[in-house]
Amino acid sequence: MEKLIRVHMDTLTVTEETAESYKGLGGRALTSHIVGAEVPPLCHALGRNNKLIFAPGLLAGTNAANSGRISAGAKSPLTGGIKESNAGGTAGHKLGNLTIAALVIEGTPSEDTLYKLIITSKGAEILPANDLAGLGNYDTVAQLTKDYGDRVSFITIGQAGEMLLSAASIAVTDMENRPTRHCGRGGLGAVMGSKGLKAVIVDDAGVQRPPMVDQEGFKKAAQKFAKALLEHPVTSEGLPTYGTNVLTNVINESGALPTRNFSQGQFEGASETSGETQHDIILKRGGKIKHPCLPGCVIQCSRIYNDKEGKYLTKGPEYETVWAHGAHCGINDLDAIAQMDRLEDDYGLDTIETGVTIGVAMEAGLLPFGDAKGAIELVKEIGKGSVLGRVLGNGALITGRVYGVTRVPVVKGQALPAYDPRAIQGIGVTYATSTMGADHTAGYTTATNILGCGGKVDPLKPEGQVELSRNLQIATAAIDSTGLCLFTAFCILDKPEAFEAVYEMLNARYGLQLTGDDVTALGKTILRVERDFNQAAGFSAADDRLPEFFTQEKVAPHQAVFMVSDDELDTLFNF
Repeated sequence: MEKLIRVHMDTLTVTEETAESYKGLGGRALTSHIVGAEVPPLCHALGRNNKLIFAPGLLAGTNAANSGRISAGAKSPLTGGIKESNAGGTAGHKLGNLTIAALVIEGTPSEDTLYKLIITSKGAEILPANDLAGLGNYDTVAQLTKDYGDRVSFITIGQAGEMLLSAASIAVTDMENRPTRHCGRGGLGAVMGSKGLKAVIVDDAGVQRPPMVDQEGFKKAAQKFAKALLEHPVTSEGLPTYGTNVLTNVINESGALPTRNFSQGQFEGASETSGETQHDIILKRGGKIKHPCLPGCVIQCSRIYNDKEGKYLTKGPEYETVWAHGAHCGINDLDAIAQMDRLEDDYGLDTIETGVTIGVAMEAGLLPFGDAKGAIELVKEIGKGSVLGRVLGNGALITGRVYGVTRVPVVKGQALPAYDPRAIQGIGVTYATSTMGADHTAGYTTATNILGCGGKVDPLKPEGQVELSRNLQIATAAIDSTGLCLFTAFCILDKPEAFEAVYEMLNARYGLQLTGDDVTALGKTILRVERDFNQAAGFSAADDRLPEFFTQEKVAPHQAVFMVSDDELDTLFNF
C-alpha cells in the first residue's frame, strides 16, 4: 500500500497515512490535488498555511524508459497561484521504491533553525541542519555525502531558498550525485526555505522495486514504449546528439528567438551559442554528450560541460538557460553562460527567471546588452544577498517595477521562456492561459508550430492555436502525472503505439483498465483543480493575457504581433 508522509515542521514530527484517498494520482496530479484540497488559496505563500508537496510519478520505481521525474507543488510566491515544477535526478525512483506517494511538508518551525529530513525504509526523521546554513547546493551535497554516502538522493536548497527569494529553485541530485536537476519555476525553493527545510535525504537501501500486478504485461508495454522512443528522429537523433540546445539555430531561423529583452526575433550570435557549437566544445574538452539526467533515460539529452582546463563546470547548459543568458541578454559566450548556469544551480535559482531578469536589468541600463562579465557579477550579487541581489532574486516582474521598465516579459508574475509568442502564436496562448504562469512546458506548441510533431499549425497565424494549446495542456498535465520526461511527448504525438504503451504500462503496474480517453480525462481534471485554486486566489480572465507590448510592438523579421484575441483566449478552458 502506498503511503503519504506528513512532515509537521511546527512540532518537528512525522506521521504516516495511506494514500488511499488519492489513489490513481501521482506527480503533478497528486501535488495539485493536495494543494487544491489542503492549502487556503488566499494564504501567504511563505506562511505556515502553505504546504510543499513532493510526489513521484505513477511510474516511479519501475524500469519504464524516461520515467522517474519528481514533482514539487505548492502555492507559488512568484505567481500567487498554484504551482507544480518537476525535475529529473534520482529522488523520484527512490521514493517510488519506498512506496511513498507523496511527502507533505507543512507548518513552519518555531525557532530560527534549519532542518533536514531523512527518509529510509524504516521511516522518516527530522534533524537539525544548522551546519548547512548559508551553503550553496554543491557544498551542501558534498557535506551530506560525507554523512550519508553517495548511494542516496538529496533534495536541497541553496542560499536563494534560505533568503526566501521568489526565483529560488529546489535542486535534486543527478546520477553523479551533483545538484544539477532543478524544480526551477515558481519559487518553490523559497517555500522549502520558509519551512526551515534545507535538505531531504532519500535512502532506499534494502528495498526492492514495487511489485507489478501484471509483470509480463508491463515488460511488453515498456519495451514497446522504449522502441518507439528509439525510432523517433527527435528522441533518437536530435536530442541525444545536440541536447535541448539543438533548438537555438532552429528557433533563430524561424524568427522566434527572443533577443535583447524581446526587442528582436533573431540573434546574430546564435550560431556561437548553438547546440552544434556546444557539442564541439564539449567533445574538445573531454566532456560528455548523451548523458542521462535520470536512471533509465534512453534519450540522454543532458551533457557534461567542462571548462577550458577540462574540469567539470556544469551540466548542459540546456536550451532555455543558453537563451536566457545568451540571446536574451545579447551574450554570445558559451563559457560565460555555463558559469552563470553553475552559479545559479549552486545558489538554487531558476535559470529562466534569472536570465530574463538580467535582460530586464540591461533594458533598465544597469549594464549594456552583451556584457557577459557584468551579467556574471549580477548573478553573484544574488548569492551575496545584497539589496540589488535581493531585487534581482525576486524575478523579472519585481526588477522591472523597481527600475521602471515597460517591456517586462512575464505572465502571472513569471518570466516568459525562449520562444517569442509573436512568431509562435500557439506558445503565446500557452503562456497566457497556463495555470502555472508563462511556462513553455505546460503546452509545448512549438512541437507542432515549428517542428511538425503531431501535425502542423502555421506559427504566424492565430487560427487553430487555442485548440492546439488546449490539447497539449491537457496532455502535458497527464504526462506530468506519470513521471515521464516531457520530451517523450515528441514521440507520443507522432506514434500512436507510444501513447498506447503509456496507459498499458499504468494498467499493468496497478491493475487498471485505462484507455486513451481516461488519460485525457485525467489531464482535464488536473487543469480544473488548478484553475479552481487560482480563481479562488483571485485570478480572473485579465490574468490570462500577455503583456500588452506583444500586441503592439512588431518583431522582426516577420514584423508580427500576437494576434489571438482575448475572446479566443477565454475559450481555452471550455472543455
